[in-house]
Amino acid sequence: MVGVEQWAEIRRMHRVERLSIREISRRTGLHRKTIRRALAAGTPPRYSRPRAASKLDPFKDWICEQLRSDPSMQSLRLREMAIELGYGGGKTIFDDFVREVRPRFQVRRTFQRTIYRPGELVQCDLWEPRDKVPVGHGQTRRGWVVTAELCWSRVIVGALIFSKQAPDILWGLGRCLERIGALPEKLVWDREGAIHAAGGRPTDEFAAFCGQLGVGWIILDAGDAQAKGALERSHRFMRTNFEPGRRFANSLDFQLQLDGWCDRVNQRVHRTVRAVPAERLLEERERMQPLPATMPDTDHRFVVRVPQQPYLRVDRNDYSIAPTFAGRRVEVRVSQTAVMAVVLDTGELACSHRRSFAGGLTVTDPSHQNELDLQRARRRQRHEVDVEVRPLARYDQLIPA
Repeated sequence: MVGVEQWAEIRRMHRVERLSIREISRRTGLHRKTIRRALAAGTPPRYSRPRAASKLDPFKDWICEQLRSDPSMQSLRLREMAIELGYGGGKTIFDDFVREVRPRFQVRRTFQRTIYRPGELVQCDLWEPRDKVPVGHGQTRRGWVVTAELCWSRVIVGALIFSKQAPDILWGLGRCLERIGALPEKLVWDREGAIHAAGGRPTDEFAAFCGQLGVGWIILDAGDAQAKGALERSHRFMRTNFEPGRRFANSLDFQLQLDGWCDRVNQRVHRTVRAVPAERLLEERERMQPLPATMPDTDHRFVVRVPQQPYLRVDRNDYSIAPTFAGRRVEVRVSQTAVMAVVLDTGELACSHRRSFAGGLTVTDPSHQNELDLQRARRRQRHEVDVEVRPLARYDQLIPA
């Protein structure tokens, strides 16, 4: 049999050097019929022989019938059933055949490649750091990061929060949009409790937030995390690149380091879009809506009556209120940085404190403490009785000499 190299040499001598079959036969020592067959063959010669019969052949159709009725049936169970029917072959050839034909009967979910338009979508989610975040007073606290990533430019930003309530999540989302510098057409969220209500509808807080900004929303179906795959991959990158080797002094230090990390990442070439996200953002902003003059108010508000012990419980801490307003109703406003209370009927400021994310603290304003001390002193004076002190000369006059 002529080898591949000899077959190629025969064709070269005939077509390039224009040698006759007789001359090629003389040079190679091959018979002229062998040379003619080599010239007539359009493909290189290869060794082949008839396939030998296998002990599996009588069971192939039976295996396909079983997989058609139950595509998830394990190969081990199929082989046990085949042995009962007389199969005497080996395990490897049986398992290999099952592995080869099983995809014919399985209905696999397929995914299309998504193409985004500039400014179309921002994927949003919560990412939880591995370690708790220091919050002062020797305490640490579980935190989450509201993350947002533009689908076209792949710019990513984040904001640290300490609860999954709607005011905190919406504040973090607003901060992310401010970092981006423009508004997309729609926000993509999964079924987070503060975002998604029953029946696939948005919560009132989230709908009001989007309505004030003039943006739409997409709430993904349950179990459809692949629709937010760009941000999920960024979360994996944050776990392996942002967290390792870092130490944080407090929540502000965490946020500063996160912002710096995002700025550096956005300056690198993204392997999916093969471009620098920060540069693409400049082009994307031209097709996005501008930010409003003021972002929506996301502070947590509630009304409470000031107790006789004038302190207000907010997020595991007690904050003092001016004792002069005891018994009156105040509207409390809790932001990420401050705790304030305003008297409802007069609009007077009842308290203003810097918010602390540590727990078990009692925060007292010095002016409130002074007022408490004055009130306590006045109450003590009311209980004191003035006793007349007579001079001793009067007693001398009453006693006879």
